[in-house]
Amino acid sequence: MTDSFVHYASHNYYRHTNNKKTMFITSTPFSSPSTAFFSPPKPSKPLLRSTLYLRSSTSTSSSSSVTSTSYSNLAFNIKSRDNKNTVVSANMTSSVSSRTFLNAQNEQDVLSGIKKEVEAGTLPPSIAGGMEELYLNYKSAVIKSGDPKSDEVVLSNMTALLDRIFLDVKEPFVFEAHHKAKREPFDYYMFGQNYIRPLVDFNNSFVGNMPLFVQMQEQLKQGHNIILMSNHQTEADPAVISLLLELRLPYIAENLIYVAGDRVITDPLCKPFSIGRNLICVYSKKHMLDDPALVEMKRKANTRSLKEMATLLRSGSQIIWIAPSGGRDRPVANSGEWEPAPFDPSSVDNMRRLADHSGPPGHIYPLAILCHDIMPPPLKVEKEIGEKRIISYHGTGISVAPEVSFSNATAACENPEKAKEAYSKALYDSVTNQYDVLKSAIHGKKGLKASTPVVSLSQPWK
Repeated sequence: MTDSFVHYASHNYYRHTNNKKTMFITSTPFSSPSTAFFSPPKPSKPLLRSTLYLRSSTSTSSSSSVTSTSYSNLAFNIKSRDNKNTVVSANMTSSVSSRTFLNAQNEQDVLSGIKKEVEAGTLPPSIAGGMEELYLNYKSAVIKSGDPKSDEVVLSNMTALLDRIFLDVKEPFVFEAHHKAKREPFDYYMFGQNYIRPLVDFNNSFVGNMPLFVQMQEQLKQGHNIILMSNHQTEADPAVISLLLELRLPYIAENLIYVAGDRVITDPLCKPFSIGRNLICVYSKKHMLDDPALVEMKRKANTRSLKEMATLLRSGSQIIWIAPSGGRDRPVANSGEWEPAPFDPSSVDNMRRLADHSGPPGHIYPLAILCHDIMPPPLKVEKEIGEKRIISYHGTGISVAPEVSFSNATAACENPEKAKEAYSKALYDSVTNQYDVLKSAIHGKKGLKASTPVVSLSQPWK
């Protein structure tokens, strides 16, 4: 979801700010009120028709209990006769919709609805083909989870997604340089969470060093900035991170902001998920030169995004995530094994310097994520938008390690260039070491026994 663009934008930015250096990628300040957040269902029982959380400024009838936020938005938690909580159905959203997909009662309705919109000239055939393929792949993955209500889960989540895709085709959403997750009247964040939730095998998923995540939250309360230097595996990375943290640390889960490449904010099948995340939108380093006529425009846009991030970091209490590799991990050519892609030392160094000069104290943590089985990217980087979506049900994992000190990592370096490389390598080595532990736990089937003195695995949702 991120792209290493700092070295394209930073020189222009420094020139225009009299060499004041600040850092980027963000979240809202910790002092701002937290959004209303319902406790997630048990992982083995994904939400059904109520997968999408809605927000309203009106109250429910006396028969419903209302959980309010501290800033007047209300999320409705309706108690049924058996005293079990359900959530207002996505079908009750106030968003404009043709109802083509939300009214679908079965798979035949969904597939015929896609065909109907193509024939009406309201849905491009290329997007329609992707929608149908996505439906069938998602269905196959959820069924493999063994959930007895998988058919209901698939119909609920896929009709909601297809409706959002179709709405965006008719009226495209335009992202600002700093995009805040759209939570009302349709809650895109919870929509994304509940779409990915059925794909995660929580019994075979793990979090490494949970106490360090708790420590981050305390640092945010103190006004500090947190920077997560991470590998990047799939379009589902943000949802996986949030799903594994949401029960214990809902603030971090909801407020983490990602540097997002232009592909995830332009691909019609991906946009609905991106709308539900806090983003700093950039043009990808890997695709910067695809069209020579657009290079200068892209660089100027990236400079604007950098300025947005600098402003946000100066306010403090920001938690940020970026993958300095500049894109998603891919299998290693000679072995076919997935490994974290190498970090770009220039991007790491620019981010470090920006963080150091932003004002509030900054903390740089190496984060590893393993989730490529759920939604692997194409084996090679593709220029064209519209990649094939392969979807699976699988275990996932995230792990964070202690901060990496620049002074300690570079003490023996002779010059700035060697220091830059040494610091980047120290962060990358920590990520790969954590990744190997997650791999042993998930792919090696060792579970919690894969823990090491450096990485202590847990399942905080249990």
